[in-house]
Amino acid sequence: MKAIQFASPREARLVDAEPSASPGPGEALVRTHRMGICGTDVSAFLGRFPFFEFPRIPGHELGVEVLALGSEVTGVAVGDRCSIEPYLNDPKSPASRRGLTNCCPDLQVLGVHCDGGLRDGSYTVPARKLHVGNRLSYDELALVEPLAIGYHAVERGAPTPGTTALVIGAGPIGLACLEFLKLHDIELVVMDLSPQRLEFCREQLGIEHTIAVSDDGDQLAELESITGGQLADLVIDATGSARSMSTCFEFAAFGGRVIYVGVASHDLQFSHAPIFHRRELCLMASRNARSADFGNIIQILTEKTIDLTPWMTHRLGIEEVPERFASITHPDSGAIKAIIDTTTL
Repeated sequence: MKAIQFASPREARLVDAEPSASPGPGEALVRTHRMGICGTDVSAFLGRFPFFEFPRIPGHELGVEVLALGSEVTGVAVGDRCSIEPYLNDPKSPASRRGLTNCCPDLQVLGVHCDGGLRDGSYTVPARKLHVGNRLSYDELALVEPLAIGYHAVERGAPTPGTTALVIGAGPIGLACLEFLKLHDIELVVMDLSPQRLEFCREQLGIEHTIAVSDDGDQLAELESITGGQLADLVIDATGSARSMSTCFEFAAFGGRVIYVGVASHDLQFSHAPIFHRRELCLMASRNARSADFGNIIQILTEKTIDLTPWMTHRLGIEEVPERFASITHPDSGAIKAIIDTTTL
């Protein structure tokens, strides 16, 4: 079996890996068909992701086929197409028993804390982490996980009708947030460094109000113009940038809510009294997604409420990853979402 391994920062190589043996009790033997590349993979590749250690097989946005099942498995059948919920939590932990499967203290994320699914052969996963979506393509199933992260962040933000939401960062997670914010009766604004991504938001997602980040600091004035000086009732920062996450409070309205869905590798510092305290803001983190979110996303995609076709702008085979990964994840590539086909060897 071949797999892609991030051996050291900026080094991806094709390596031999042992296929898994027969699944044990509660396990499923699966094979990846598609993997989505996300910001976590890029940060890990660059050596910037705080929870990632080298060497590691990446891959947590996965569309898989079930090859075999161990004993004590229900709800999944051999041959099923599934999305993997890559957050391997301890079901007995206090957080998991409260339904907080996304932030269990002992959480292990496939492709981050342990080896993931970027391989062309079989491996085992807990069957409880498989979410069946036989009416979806493997491409769509690979994107369930990033959509679930956006879904969870929006749920944390709890937007109410007639309010304004600002999403900072129009990468895949920011786009996922926008997709689910669009389902609410609110005014939407998106802010990003990339003119290409902002154009995508206008043309493909129908977002009227976009703000380009610039060094001259006009972003705040633009948001004030859009909102009549009220600013954003909900701010979702999906950048993972310590600079953005330290300054995004200035865009929040009095009594507003700020959600961090991006992960910063550096400490954050912000001025407390003039903005955060004075405006009585609420700051929340949004980590991963919960188990129920995956079923909700699969249902939404099955009903064609969201069209992912415009998202999938770049494709590559698993054998192309060592040579192409760095270039395809560069901002100048124009990639919205890159999909790796693991069946091309």
